[in-house]
Amino acid sequence: MRKTLLMLSTSLLLANAAYASSELTVYTAIEAEDLKKYAARFNEEHPDIKINWVRDSTGVITAKLLAEKDNPQADVVWGLAATSLMLLANDGLLQPYKPAGYDKLSEKFRDNSAEPSWTGMDAWMAAICVNTEEAKKFNLPMPTSWEDLTNPVYKGHVVMPNPASSGTGFLDVSSWLQLFGEDKGWAFMDGLHQNISAYTHSGSKPCKMAASGETPIGISFAFRGAKEKAKGAPLELVFPKEGLGWDMEATAIVKGSKHIDAAKTLVDWTVSKKANELYNEGYAVVAMPDVAQPVQYFPTNAEQLMINNDFGWAAKNRDTILTEWTKRYDGKSEAK
Repeated sequence: MRKTLLMLSTSLLLANAAYASSELTVYTAIEAEDLKKYAARFNEEHPDIKINWVRDSTGVITAKLLAEKDNPQADVVWGLAATSLMLLANDGLLQPYKPAGYDKLSEKFRDNSAEPSWTGMDAWMAAICVNTEEAKKFNLPMPTSWEDLTNPVYKGHVVMPNPASSGTGFLDVSSWLQLFGEDKGWAFMDGLHQNISAYTHSGSKPCKMAASGETPIGISFAFRGAKEKAKGAPLELVFPKEGLGWDMEATAIVKGSKHIDAAKTLVDWTVSKKANELYNEGYAVVAMPDVAQPVQYFPTNAEQLMINNDFGWAAKNRDTILTEWTKRYDGKSEAK
């Protein structure tokens, strides 16, 4: 009996040790309220792997990963802008891995290099959130284009994200430079800057501010606008006629992970059909074809509105773009 109890005790200790070794530190920029849902869906199939989230805005997470290059603390990045992951891959921070199901993803959601190191999840796109009640109070016309936002009538009534902190802010700036050309793009941002009241350090905050009436107009992303509108906020979502900047959330294994098998299991799951159905609960465009269903308050032609985004150019020029943007406009950024 004593021998049986000893064997049972040893087995439990081994089981607990195995469980402890299956904890993953996952860096993310996914919206904070969605993290429990993401982990819960994964744990339905893999209850032995615990996710410990480290969540912040895209710019902060990117900087953190770069700072930890020689002593990585994360195992997996699940939900960070693809442009950031390209930057990290170029610096040798990602572990090349081709997950099961990789070939089922749309080509534009794949790292199509010889040794892929990231996979796309979903696309988030720019949108303008307009509080219709506040706009009426200040006699502001409903904008229909990016250029409209340079009209002096909007002076002091527009909020947008800082691109050095926010992935949404960076997709805005990099897309304007692609849409208008670099000279005209900076000229557009000079005009827009005259109407900006503040640059936030969160991509969702401008839309939240518009929803609560703190600002009439917030440049944000469509997913957040749709969520706030569904809650009853007096918002109109505007999808500018020149086209929408966009980026994709993507996933990768951090080179140096001490839990590589568990990390591979998680990344395999992140490209599965169940995962893509999860992403579609908030995003109209997901990586796996024929999965996406319409999202409330999104345009039915969402994918057609997205510009032909050169992610490689954006990643390569990220530091130069941010240095120039900071020099020109950072004076209106909110305090960190």
